[in-house]
Amino acid sequence: MITGACWRCLLLSFFFLRGSAQNFAQTRFICTSVPVDMDMCTSSMQNSGPTEDLKTTILQLRETVIQQKETIMNQKDTIRDLTGKLARCEGQTILEIPPSEPKVGAPGSRKKETGTTKNTMGDLSRTPTAETLTQLGQTLQSLKTRLENLEQYSRGNASAQATSLKDLLQTKIDDLEKQVLSRVNNLEEGKVNLKNETELRGKIETALTSLQQRITDLEKGQKENRPADKFQLTFPLRTNYMYAKVKKSLPEMYAFTVCMWLKSNASPGVGTPFSYAVPGQANELVLIEWGNNPMEILINDKVAKLPFVINDGKWHHICIAWTTRDGVWEAYQDGVLRGSGENLAPYHPIKHQGVLVIGQEQDTLGGGFDATQAFVGELAHFNMWDRKLTVGEVYNLATCNNKALTGNVISWAETNIEIFGGATKWTFDACRQIN
Repeated sequence: MITGACWRCLLLSFFFLRGSAQNFAQTRFICTSVPVDMDMCTSSMQNSGPTEDLKTTILQLRETVIQQKETIMNQKDTIRDLTGKLARCEGQTILEIPPSEPKVGAPGSRKKETGTTKNTMGDLSRTPTAETLTQLGQTLQSLKTRLENLEQYSRGNASAQATSLKDLLQTKIDDLEKQVLSRVNNLEEGKVNLKNETELRGKIETALTSLQQRITDLEKGQKENRPADKFQLTFPLRTNYMYAKVKKSLPEMYAFTVCMWLKSNASPGVGTPFSYAVPGQANELVLIEWGNNPMEILINDKVAKLPFVINDGKWHHICIAWTTRDGVWEAYQDGVLRGSGENLAPYHPIKHQGVLVIGQEQDTLGGGFDATQAFVGELAHFNMWDRKLTVGEVYNLATCNNKALTGNVISWAETNIEIFGGATKWTFDACRQIN
């Protein structure tokens, strides 16, 4: 039989347990008088003679309540900690993964590593900047020069229709120049509107494409009236898709001389005027000025630095001569010997059955172009011989002497050159440029 005091003890335990289960929000306390330094339940049981089992049960209930209290407190701390972590994760997800934002890869180096390719098709940024607007301005200037060339070439026999078309093209070029200058001024003043510039860039590119096509059509009508070698190749922008290919491959050669006219003001480096690749060796014969490095000639991946200074926007005549015996080489600029050396790929013949590309550096046979290594400028009279030319022969070429030779391996003729990707081919006479 349970006494009143023990009932009070059980009720106290029940309410204490109930309050713990409800996060202690509605805890109730029942007070009973007990002697000082004496347990209430123990005092009651001593007075009424409770059994030992009842005492044990009460102590177990008290221990259970204490454990449950500790468990609830631990769970509350854990829930609070997990809630904070979840909130931080959600915040980082929003900040670090913005929708539809593309990932940007790192730019490549001159010699690409295996398995890494850089798709630079259309390397010009779609967001206009001062640099791209400057490039467009240079292209417009190139188109103006071509129109002036057409006017000089067709002087005396141009029809009224051709004159009218020329005037129309000139007017459109002038209008485009004004638009480009206006946008450059806005950039300098900090008044840049991204949407308007993108639309303007598209309009300028469309107009340039139309102008280039019309000028090309005019130039086609003059082909019957000009010599086969009076033309040049123009690469106005640094891309990986503008290039020209020589239709004829090289024979095996134990010596060579390669000469050409170049005009460029590209920086840094004019790029790759030409590259010759064979199966198993992409750098069989390459002329390149890449980055801030001096111009170099590569033969079978062996390198010699050349003393050329040609990126001043003027026409220059350059020649490189080489022989496999001791790897002796010579470099001429504007008819003058500027440097020489030896031990450049000695006793290695230039292999045949390769691909000769003008304007791009090949990382694979006939391809693997990298826009950062592309030639930017104008090139003409690319000739190659299977021997070393003499000093006098090189001078005659640079001064347009009537005794000047044409290449016996590669000669400069329109029928030998195929162009791709928007590179242009138009009238050019080197002798008129230096006289």
